[in-house]
Amino acid sequence: MMKKTHLALLFGGDSSEHDVSKRSAHNIYDAMDKDKYDISLFLITKTGIILDNESSHRVFDGEPEDAVVEEAVKALDFSDPLAPIKNLSKTKDIDVFFPIVHGNLGEDGTIQGLLRLLHKPYVGSGILESAMGFDKDITKKMLNLAGVRNTNYHLITPDNKDQFTYAKLQAEFGDVIFLKPANQGSSVGIHKVTNEQEFEDGLKDAFRYDYKILAEQAINGPEELEISILGNENPIASQVGAIRVPKEDKFYTYDNKFVDASQVKFDIPVDIPESLSDEITDLALRGYKALGLKGLARIDFLVSKEGVPYLGEVNTLPGFTNISLYPQLWEASGISYTELIDRLIDLAYKEFDRRNNIIHDFKPLS
Repeated sequence: MMKKTHLALLFGGDSSEHDVSKRSAHNIYDAMDKDKYDISLFLITKTGIILDNESSHRVFDGEPEDAVVEEAVKALDFSDPLAPIKNLSKTKDIDVFFPIVHGNLGEDGTIQGLLRLLHKPYVGSGILESAMGFDKDITKKMLNLAGVRNTNYHLITPDNKDQFTYAKLQAEFGDVIFLKPANQGSSVGIHKVTNEQEFEDGLKDAFRYDYKILAEQAINGPEELEISILGNENPIASQVGAIRVPKEDKFYTYDNKFVDASQVKFDIPVDIPESLSDEITDLALRGYKALGLKGLARIDFLVSKEGVPYLGEVNTLPGFTNISLYPQLWEASGISYTELIDRLIDLAYKEFDRRNNIIHDFKPLS
């Protein structure tokens, strides 16, 4: 009998998407072929501490998280600088890691740096690529260098915020402006503003989540379309899907996504002109390569009433919840949930091998 692969599933985290990550982890766990994989669980708490497999399973199986965390954390010796990650050492012979930690710690390159130090394969992009994909400002700069169409914006920081007023931005961008924290996900901290008071209130709230805020030009319309990407150096794209939010909602909010999605409709695949589908696919693959992404990404587009697509956002560890489009788009494209996970793990091994072929030569100093 062939030896099973021992996979470590990392989930949770200290971001606003903690509970979303837990849902994603459940779906990935349920879809994995248990004849191929032995699975260990590692919950990252809301304060960034990694729990052991046993404690993580207790939370995974429904015990109150706060109580389990309190008990587990008491057993740690915080005079040890490695205490927050010490529990990883309790589980032996891990072959590959699957981090499904959305947002901070997971998508910003932090967990990828740890896994590089552990010298283990892991699903998804590397340190720099994850950090660039997570930071909307850096993403846009890279897309602009590659000639990939995206929305116009100004970057507002605590140092320059006095230079920007709603009136000044309105003169350049029009009446509708979006404020977005550069390093945040799931629509957290995003505001659609149409006057000075909304601008001031939205900016104040957005600064709660990051010190870099994008003031972004709105697109006429728009229609929100999404596409899934899979692969390393030669990625492939899924069919294109669409999200339809209730007309009374300003945009696809956190509540739409995770609190009550009953009024949100998905068209998978969406019926759009072939030329538009081809253009979105081309822009998505070019953006993926420009950022050097690996493994997976969901890429969101805004399409104007005139039929012009703009790359809106890159998600390097997209959701795997019941309503998440990344796995749904691949199922519509002929790749099942279970096969998708197998492919992602295979890509993790291939990227690990590729990196190991890079020589880091040492010349001793006399």
